[in-house]
Order: sequence, then C-alpha cells, then structure tokens
Amino acid sequence: MSQVKLFGYTDRISAKPGERIDVHVNADGTDTAEAQLVRLVHGDAHPSGPGYIEEEIACEANGPWKVWKQYTQVGSFLRVADPDQRLAPEGSFTVFTYLWSTLPTVGLRQSLVGRWDIRSNKGFGFGINRKGFLEFWVGDGSEVDYVAAEAPLVARIWYFVAVSYDARTGRAEIFQEPVVNRYNSLLGKVVPMDYRSHVAETLRFRPRHNPQTPFLIAGAQDWHEARGHFVGQCFCGKLDRPGLYGRAMSREEMAALQAGQRPADGLLAFWDTTAGYTEHGIGDTVIDTGPHGLDAVGYNRPVRAQTGYNWNGRNDCFRLAPEEYGGVEFHVDTMIDSNWGVTRTLTLPDDLKSGAYAIRLRAGPGRGLAEEYVVFFVRAKVPKAPVAFLVPTGSYLAYANEHLSFDAQIIQPMTGQPPIVDEIDIEMYKNPDFGLSTYDSYEDGAGVCFSSFRRPILNMRPKYRMSSMGTTWQFPADLSVIAWLDQSGFDYEVLTEQDVHLEGLAALKPYSCILSGTHPEYVSERILDATEDFIAEGGRFIYMGGNGYYWNVAYRDEEPWIMEVRKLDSGMRAWAARPGEHYLQTTGDKSGLWRNRGRPPQKMLGVGFIGEGFESGKPFRRMPDSYHRTVSWITEGIEGEIIGDFGLAQGGAAGLELDRYDLKLGTPPHAKIIASSGGHTDNYVLSVEEVLYAYPGMTGTQDYRIRADMVFFTAPNGGAVFSASSIAFGQALPVDGFKNSVAKLLTNVVGAFAKKGPVPGEAWISDEKQWR
Repeated sequence: MSQVKLFGYTDRISAKPGERIDVHVNADGTDTAEAQLVRLVHGDAHPSGPGYIEEEIACEANGPWKVWKQYTQVGSFLRVADPDQRLAPEGSFTVFTYLWSTLPTVGLRQSLVGRWDIRSNKGFGFGINRKGFLEFWVGDGSEVDYVAAEAPLVARIWYFVAVSYDARTGRAEIFQEPVVNRYNSLLGKVVPMDYRSHVAETLRFRPRHNPQTPFLIAGAQDWHEARGHFVGQCFCGKLDRPGLYGRAMSREEMAALQAGQRPADGLLAFWDTTAGYTEHGIGDTVIDTGPHGLDAVGYNRPVRAQTGYNWNGRNDCFRLAPEEYGGVEFHVDTMIDSNWGVTRTLTLPDDLKSGAYAIRLRAGPGRGLAEEYVVFFVRAKVPKAPVAFLVPTGSYLAYANEHLSFDAQIIQPMTGQPPIVDEIDIEMYKNPDFGLSTYDSYEDGAGVCFSSFRRPILNMRPKYRMSSMGTTWQFPADLSVIAWLDQSGFDYEVLTEQDVHLEGLAALKPYSCILSGTHPEYVSERILDATEDFIAEGGRFIYMGGNGYYWNVAYRDEEPWIMEVRKLDSGMRAWAARPGEHYLQTTGDKSGLWRNRGRPPQKMLGVGFIGEGFESGKPFRRMPDSYHRTVSWITEGIEGEIIGDFGLAQGGAAGLELDRYDLKLGTPPHAKIIASSGGHTDNYVLSVEEVLYAYPGMTGTQDYRIRADMVFFTAPNGGAVFSASSIAFGQALPVDGFKNSVAKLLTNVVGAFAKKGPVPGEAWISDEKQWR
C-alpha cells in the first residue's frame, strides 16, 4: 500500500467572508480526506512559547472529501493552435531557429520545433539527441528515421540551426552554424573550435501526422494511461525567432535565413520573438508574423526579456533595442501552475473573522504528509478595526518550496549548523511537481525568477520549521505576531500584499495602524508607493521585521498569484541574472534592490538591511534617545536597559537578519534610536551592498555596523513609524505567555498608534534632551 500523502492549494490567497474559494487537492494512498476549516493563531511549537494553536470553525465544507491523484505538467514550452493543420506539411518543408542550449548533453532527447507524437512515433521533430547532437527525425507510426549533425552542440553558444526536407527525394539536410559575437555566448572568438555541421541523409519514408498532435516549440506530445496527454522532451535553453517554410530550401537559402533574410515564398509561420514588446513588458504570446497568424502561447511562463543571438552588449534593456531581445528561455523543471482539477468549492461563512485560515486535511494516520493545511487569508468585508496586519505574501512566494538545505553551498556556513530535515523537506525537494523558489536554480543553473501560489507550498504551513536554521520562517513565524494580536485586546484585521498591489492606498487607508510581517522582503512598486503614501498622509506603520522592502518584484493584474523577481549584481542573493537580463518581463522595470533604484528602505522606515546570521540571537539595549520625553512612552513599564534577551528564534529578539539607522541612505534626521543590539557573533556578516572592497573585519564581533536599531519617527499629518529592525523580534513576543519586555514595548506602540489624535510627543520640537 502506498504512503498516504495530501497536498493542496487554493485558487486565491485572499478572500472575504461569503466569497467562494476553489480548493485543489492531490492525494496518494487514499481516496478520502477529512476536512476542517481552522483559524490559525500560533504556528510555532517551540517549548518556550504557547505551542501550536488553531481554532476549529463551523463550515459547510467540514467533513469527508473525495480526493484523488492529480498530475502536474512540468517544463515550459510554446503551444501553437493550428486547427487547419497548416503546420503539418504533407510535402517538403524547412524548419529553422536560433538556438542557445544550456544542457545539450543532459542525456535526454530535447525537442526544439515540431509536430511529434512520442507515443505513436508519428510526425516530425527537430531537436537534440541524447548525446548532444542536433537531430531531425520523422515517424510514420511504426518506424522512426533520422539524420544527426556530426559536431555536438556546445553549451551556451548561439547557433543558427535548420533542417531542409525534400519529400520527393527523401533528402534531409541539417544546417548548423555558429552566430557567436563578442558578447552573446559563453566562449569568444579566440577559442579555436569548429561549431559548424552540414549533414545530409536520404530518409526512407515520409512523416505521417496525427491530427490530434499539437505543434510545439521546446517540447513534444506524450501520453500516459493515467494522466493522458502531456508534454515531454522539454528543452533547456533559449530559442530565438523560429519558423517554418512549406518547401525544401537549399544550403544557400538557409545561409540567407541565418543572415535574417526571410523570403515570402512558401512561408508557413515565423514566430518573431522580438515582436510585442512594450514599455511595460511583454506577455506569454509569441506572435506569428507569417501569413496565417498562428501565434504560440507559453505554458509555465517561458522567460522573456532575454538577450537574443544578436545582442551586442551595448543595450542592457529590451526597451532600448527589442530586436536584440528575441531570446525565449525554457527549462525542463519549471512549474508555475499545477492546473489540478477543483476538489471542492466552498463558500466562506458570512460571519468569518478576519485572520489567517486553512482547510486542514487529514487521511490515514493524519500525521506528517498525511496532514495538509491549505492556507489562505480572510480580510474584512468592510474594514472596521483600527489595526491591520499586512501579510507579506510576496516574501512567501519568494521562499515557496525553497531547496536551500539541499542545493545551496552557502547555507551551512551561513547558519553555522547542519540542516535538520524531515519528511516534508525531503518531499518538497524530491518532487518536481511542487515547483521551485526564487532562491533556487533550475537544473541548468539559471536562477528561478517566477513563483506562484497556484501550487502546493509545503513550507507555508503552520508548525513548519526551516530546515537550514531550525526556526520558523515567513508564514509560521508571522503567526507569532498574529497570536500576540489575538490575545492583546486590540481590534485587528488582516490584509495581504496582494490586496495592496491590486488596490493601492485604498486597501491601507481604512486603518490607523498597520503592522508588517517579520520579513517583508519582496515588494512591488505599487506596494511600496501605497505604504509610503499611507505614512505620509497620516497613517502609523510598524515595521516588525528585518531585511524588508528590499527586492523590486512585479505582478500582472490579471495574474496576481505569480510574482517575478530578478536578482542582479548587488544584494544578498542565491543567484545573479546574466548580463543584459536585469529587467522584468512583467512590467519592463529594472528589478534588483530598491536601494539601487534610489529607494532604500531607510527613506520610508528609518532603517535598512545591514547584516545577517543564523546561529544565535542577542537582546536590545536601550539607547539615550529612548529617555527623551517625546519617546519615553515607548519603553514605559519596562525595567532596566535590556529588551528581548529571549525568543523563539535563536534565543534573542535581535537576530537572523538585522536593519540599522543610516542618515546617508535617507533615515529621517529627526528619527530616534530607541534601542540597539550588539555583540553579535562572527556568524553575522555584513550585507553585500555595503561592501565596496572586501577586507578583514566585516563580521559581528568586529564591525560596529552589524546591529539592529529600533527606530521611531513622526511623519506628516500625524503619521508615525516604528521599526523593530530584526526578523527575530516578532518571535520573541510569545515567550512567557506574551508577558515580556518585547510584548510590553509593542503594546505601548500599537496602543499609541491605534488611537485617534497625535502620537505622544508629536508637538515637541526642541532639541533639548530630557534625562531620567
């Protein structure tokens, strides 16, 4: 009997009471699961806290659900709708494309362009064989014949490749020529390598076409008795401007194609991968400029805004030279949307309290992989509370199903400890159906720039601990803040960054006080603008984390569940985008750090990222500013100078990732430092963007900059900001039943921020220091 496993996701991450949600569930080893709607209160089972807390909620969907095995299409490709079979030539034809392969010798066949049915051996295909040679093959349903190039493809070298097939004689000729310039390929002109190959063979029969076989670019159709048709033989690399002629072309004509000359005689399709660019990016449809308009549509978000075969190194953005950005990049292991069938549609109770929720599913033993929490968030129908918790959904996407403990060489030196993995970590790593995080790289080494909510996210579960550092992280860590709000007596609601991206300032404006999550690292320009405007127009904002408002990301309005980010040549990052590929295809904006776009977080929050370490936490110590009469209310009721010498994350309120005050980067000049940490170990290292030249001493015991600064300042129109500046701060709240110095300090701040009228000390403008 197979092991019982349950995995699921919803069609939307944010909803309101009374709205409908589709739940998609995959099951192994069972056909029934017991469902229960739960409100998630506290997600960390650490013995120093209150333990795991959830509340069962009455709902029409509670009870047994019928569940079944579902399948996921992994790998990106382009599909061409061709109802009239114009791309299934009965006679002669020529196929061509520019090619940049990343894994030519992976040991698997990869299809580039064609109408090939793997199961029935019908049609034709143009691709790369298992040994890394360019190959053209045809099948009549019983046999396959082929011709292969004599020179193997070299990884990350641009080629023009084509095959001409003469149906009258059976002659098939492969044309393989490099198009290497000074910038576009891994190797330059000084390497004495012959990349060329011209081979001709006489094939024994014509291809026979299956009318149900689609024309695909970067893949071929396959079939399995359980899942039906799917796409296999996916390609790894970039293709640029593929096309198809309905006649056999001579070698001279193929050379002319290489040079960009495209005669109209016999043209069936030409997919101009440079067409369709706008100032605001490009979509997933590759336009056919041929006579029939047979556009190709991307599946699993092929990566665009990528350099093409003719990129000359001068222009670093597709907006400047779209004709040099014809590269469309494909990966065999990319996955954006599971596209599972709907298991159950549920209507949320009309009186549901705003908060973090999940459908808890259990089957068989009801433990480990036999228990699933399908998480979503419920915002208020009509906002009424003065306080809101802003769920950092962008960061949840960035870390979704991360493989750092398994694949990242940096992780053990960073954390100072070996990872502790459980069956969830192993399942998350070994199963390609769950997709990757933006901290991972594809099989060919390229960084993952897209992440989506429409798939199971195994580390966005309550109780989950990040294996590499042994603490809760992102969602389960943020539940410590929600748990504190739940017992604090403050009336609060939740909303997500996705809501703010779609609605802007209007989503934030109903609230007096907004608290961020513990690590709101990934934000779009709309989210950043809305937050800044909220503060400037009189809102009060509490930044509960560290390393926040760091990366510039993008979403499409029609697909807000998919996020794009590109890691550039600065910042603490797991990969770096290639030269010329720094701009987001979603919006046309340059990605990377907000700091490098002129918007460091210090300008809005008073603090910004300075360093990180993952094996210990430290307390804060009150600074002289905290005794000033304008801000002494923040520490009212706290005895002594030490704040937070405890915590569920590495034993201290200042830990994991830290932010500091920096006037040079835009910290408001009237901001006050309430408390600072110090004495961090040498596991804490300075953030990369601070380093102009590396030298010894850039670690916790030697560099004074590596510290967390609690900062407070007032803003126009009665607004104010308090920044905790440490990821571990929120995870210190639950210690000792939420009765501790960190919780007391936060109670003071939220109490003042939630009230109408000015915050205490707002009118004080003298430079006088008032000491106790």
